[in-house]
Amino acid sequence: MGVSNVDGVNTASCGAAGSTGHGRTVCVTGAGGFIASWLVKLLLEKGYTVRGTVRNPDDVAKNAHLTALDGAAERLSLFRADLLDQESLAAAFRGCEGVFHTACPVTEDPEKLIEPAVNGTRNVLNAAADVGGIRRVVMTSSIGAVYMNSGNRAGEADETCWSDLQYCKDTKNWYCYAKTIAEQTAWSLAAARHLDLVVINPSLVLGPLLQPAVNASTTHIAKYLDGSVKTYYANAAQAYAHVRDVADAHARAYETPDASGRYLCAGETVHRAEVCRILGKLFPEYPVPTKCKGGEGELKKGCRFSNRRLKELGVGVTPTSQCLYETVTSLQDKGLLPKPQAHAW
Repeated sequence: MGVSNVDGVNTASCGAAGSTGHGRTVCVTGAGGFIASWLVKLLLEKGYTVRGTVRNPDDVAKNAHLTALDGAAERLSLFRADLLDQESLAAAFRGCEGVFHTACPVTEDPEKLIEPAVNGTRNVLNAAADVGGIRRVVMTSSIGAVYMNSGNRAGEADETCWSDLQYCKDTKNWYCYAKTIAEQTAWSLAAARHLDLVVINPSLVLGPLLQPAVNASTTHIAKYLDGSVKTYYANAAQAYAHVRDVADAHARAYETPDASGRYLCAGETVHRAEVCRILGKLFPEYPVPTKCKGGEGELKKGCRFSNRRLKELGVGVTPTSQCLYETVTSLQDKGLLPKPQAHAW
């Protein structure tokens, strides 16, 4: 296997997953999404039979990245399901031993995300309990349910931390509000319905896309290369996670018998200035911003996230430079970002 290294970026591909899922059937909600697609890929590589819920299983073009995966022809079935229709979820869950709940409602208005996010989570948990035989539910939450309050934002957050709902309301951060209340709903229901629940809380997820369209987290990076953004903000700092690490975290959380509770999946917190510096060094042909909006000022440090429990689960943490490199090259390969004529290493 060939390896090259640029500014800490390893361009080698990862090896195949171990075969641990033969004869076992699991369901992944929202299977066509960014994280979910990689999770489906990993589960198929491990030998699982996978059921994926999608909006329209007959949409050949939209589902092509799933049906083209190795093992999909033999062991992947796509089910039409709606998060707000509990029976459609139950139909997909029947006969499964595990559920991965990765689906998230999509809406243009963040405030309107709250009700479908909470009701969708409630329907998934109730459907899993009603069908019986579900060994464990692994749910995708977010660090948005962890750190959004006045106390944690400048320190270090771990799995014991929760975003403050009133603070989210006051700052109109409806995404974090929705993620927090949806996860709290999941924990309450899991206890009431006697379900074994494990939750993964990823930071902003980057890496190669399997799906054909750009998603919100990769758009966040593309805007610094396509000329649409000329500056970065002094108060912008964020942690990133590689999509393969996030998929691995879900699989390990399911397969590890003593896995429990929450697992933060986040790398080092870096300022947007550092993100732009890395992008500018890796891809100098693009007009990457070099100036801070409103002057340099004092750069915000941002909240740091403990990944101790994640590492104890056996999950690696890909460096930010690698996350950025693979995101951009994937956008280029898919024609979602203009490819420069030459690359200066």
